[in-house]
Amino acid sequence: MNLKNESISKIILSVESLTKSFGENHILKNISLDLRENENLVVMGRSGAGKSLLIKCIVGLIKPDRGSIFFNDIDLAKSSSKEIFYARNSFGFLFQSGALYDSMSVKENLEFPLRRRMLKLSTHQINLLVDEALNDVGLLNSKNLMPQELSGGMRKRIGLARTLILKPKIIFYDEPTTGLDTATSREIINLINIVKIKYFTSAIIISHDIECIKLNSDRVVLLHDGQIYANENYNSLLNSNDINIRQFFPK
Repeated sequence: MNLKNESISKIILSVESLTKSFGENHILKNISLDLRENENLVVMGRSGAGKSLLIKCIVGLIKPDRGSIFFNDIDLAKSSSKEIFYARNSFGFLFQSGALYDSMSVKENLEFPLRRRMLKLSTHQINLLVDEALNDVGLLNSKNLMPQELSGGMRKRIGLARTLILKPKIIFYDEPTTGLDTATSREIINLINIVKIKYFTSAIIISHDIECIKLNSDRVVLLHDGQIYANENYNSLLNSNDINIRQFFPK
């Protein structure tokens, strides 16, 4: 495997031999992968392949049966709840639906993570951060709207703004273009790349959208039968003759 800039990019997150089962259902089987600084890593595979489960294990929502997850020299798989909480300060998460609080305005949704972290910020500082995050996603004029007044694409962009407001080192995108029309999907795809450049973030992106994978990925991991079946760049997978890869990249 010859990955571009592999030797000079710093590893920011490392997953080693991660295993997770539910009864007799073995979902993740000895998964090992690295995420590098300022890299967009796409994880793809069939439904039920364990893509979302992998992310949930990494961020500490589900505890793996075995394996390690190293971030800032801490093994999150064996850490206390307090250590995981502090690690999450460096993580951002964009849910499929945007996961906005319907009872809060856009502005209040963005203020919420700042207040929850109990950051000692003045009202002026909070307002500046809200405006910056909304401006980054092109929705500065939406701050007084309620979530039900937003389109699906706007909800995703506001969800991303709420993630950006805490300046995360790693962003987890769960099917960022699902349910969106072609034009709106392209807006989200472009936005993911803009965020990477401006904030120097790393990202793990779960997606089955070929356009998203093509334009957003530095590297693609394909999960198959609970294991990493391929770990290459988009063009290598696109040109593969392997039948298990070809089904995801129709020509």
